Amino acid sequence: MNPIPVGVVGVGALGRHHARHLSSLFGAELVGVFDTDPARAGEVAAETGCRAFPVLADLLSEVRAVVVAVPTSAHHAVGLACLGRQVAVLMEKPLASSLEEADELLAEAARHEVVFAVGHIERFNRAIRAAQPVLERPLFFEGIRLAPFQPRGTDVAVVLDLMIHDLDLTGHLCGGGRAVDVRASGVSVLSPHLDMVNARVEFEGGAVASMTASRVARDRVRRLRIFQPSGYITLDLAEGSGTFMRLREGWRPGTGASVEEIVETVPLTAPAADAMGLELAAFLAAVRGDPSSIVRAEEGRAALALALQVTSAVHRLPAPALGR
Repeated sequence: MNPIPVGVVGVGALGRHHARHLSSLFGAELVGVFDTDPARAGEVAAETGCRAFPVLADLLSEVRAVVVAVPTSAHHAVGLACLGRQVAVLMEKPLASSLEEADELLAEAARHEVVFAVGHIERFNRAIRAAQPVLERPLFFEGIRLAPFQPRGTDVAVVLDLMIHDLDLTGHLCGGGRAVDVRASGVSVLSPHLDMVNARVEFEGGAVASMTASRVARDRVRRLRIFQPSGYITLDLAEGSGTFMRLREGWRPGTGASVEEIVETVPLTAPAADAMGLELAAFLAAVRGDPSSIVRAEEGRAALALALQVTSAVHRLPAPALGR
């Protein structure tokens, strides 16, 4: 199998991780990186044994595929430049700043018949992979995603920065149904945009999701709970682990002296694998002609649309008086 020549556009914290993975990923040849900060590009290129390209067009002329990890505000312009050169794109989430920009990117990808994927990496999380075999008509989701404050990502609201992961997961796990009711409250604390949001989303078909995202928390938390007729799933996305609680087979109402006699707790496991490595491997497979495992850009648009719905629905709360 001949390796696919690939590049990374934007080598901040996330792009740097992509470059490191691609430099050692089977089936990939990391040709080079591009960044508007030449010193940063040179540093990452030296780390990963590739070239730092001073001009984006020069990189695009030598690769078949790129990972785009630039700020969200630049997704549209950079994506059009890459797709217009018939280069396959894995765009970091969110797909774009607006649905209009997302639609232009999708149209450009269709025009050139080029692979266009979006980086919703939580789809490849070990806990999500472990839960797949026991998922059966989930009806209620509860997601909590907390992170300490850092300047990266504050060019958008926390909904597009963090909550969009859980909005994508819930939409995907409940069958991609359309949201029919969206309610939310949020507050800006340390940035001009929303830093904490709680949302309730009802999907077509009746599934409901309650989501909380904050980027002003003390600790990092990434948890998802799923309730369905056959049981209750708890997932720790940070640890990549989970459990499934269900009634024991043969249990009859009124019997059993303890919860343990009534409820069976099943550990959920999946093969250990790095989520970014799986995401990149799926992208390369799509470039070779098998798009079955990527998160398609159309799905990224759906997640963006829902995130924008949540943002629009937010009832803004007064900011707390810090330092008192």
